[in-house]
Amino acid sequence: MTLSPEEMEARIVRYGDLKPCRSAFIDAHTPGSNQKENFTIVGGGVSESSDQHVHISDTPGFNIGAAGQPPKCLNSLHTHSTAEVFFVLSGRWRFFWGRYGDAGQVVLEEGDIINIPTGIFRGFENIGTDYGMIMAVLGGDDAGGGVVWAPQVIENAKEHGLVLGENGKLYDTKAGQSLPEGVQPMPLLTESELARYPELPASEVVPHYVARYWDLMALASNSPAKVIGENALLRDKPGFEVELLTRGSVPAQPASCDQHEVLMVMRGHWKLNWEGGSRVLAPGDTCAIPPQLAYAIEPAMSGEASLYRVRSTDDPAGPTWRG
Repeated sequence: MTLSPEEMEARIVRYGDLKPCRSAFIDAHTPGSNQKENFTIVGGGVSESSDQHVHISDTPGFNIGAAGQPPKCLNSLHTHSTAEVFFVLSGRWRFFWGRYGDAGQVVLEEGDIINIPTGIFRGFENIGTDYGMIMAVLGGDDAGGGVVWAPQVIENAKEHGLVLGENGKLYDTKAGQSLPEGVQPMPLLTESELARYPELPASEVVPHYVARYWDLMALASNSPAKVIGENALLRDKPGFEVELLTRGSVPAQPASCDQHEVLMVMRGHWKLNWEGGSRVLAPGDTCAIPPQLAYAIEPAMSGEASLYRVRSTDDPAGPTWRG
């Protein structure tokens, strides 16, 4: 298989070209959450707004997105039926979970990665001093069919003009919008339904679902560090595998894979070579590699260099928590 430089460039989403959406989810008007930006990079994601820009619409068995937030900005409590993995590209972030967000929490620094268990309510907050960005991998081509919000999130959003329809679409009453005829508001979860969502302490989540960047860098000194997968540091089968690669762990010779791969640069500049051309990837860039394309990647500059590689598998897209 070969690709022209133009065809490959169409499969690269540059960090500087990311187009944000500030109305992607139901908490877009809620104070404390109304400054967040959402990015849909590969696949349609789970945005509830028609204003969300999708950079690459084809899905490789999973979705890639990102969230950018200024300090003290919150992403409200929600849950998914498939995997949701984040790594911190920039900033310092607090991830918290539980019905009211008080069951447990963990702070992640740049490069750290978390594979949040399915079936629990989760949220996150930028606790750094500057605008921060986290990159996300969502399991499945349809990313689990959307987001399930904690009841208080839906109620708070209504007070600030946003109503979520049972069709999964947002309607802004402050902008004169209303639910279409025949569409009812998204029903709140009942107490019996809420009781099925576990309240996991940090002692059950952090050891099995969080990996620290500098630990992974040490593991990846000579070969790729297997981060998420059947035989990885974080043992799981969410429909994709994740590895961390460094300058010491990338093979010199081109190789191909039968599965879709996505390269997500963490640190440094990387030169991507394939039959037909080469391109340089910078921190925050995302590149979708098609199956059967032989390629090699190497650091283009001295200094720290790392990237996450996500590879599709034939496993179901979740769940990651089977309590």
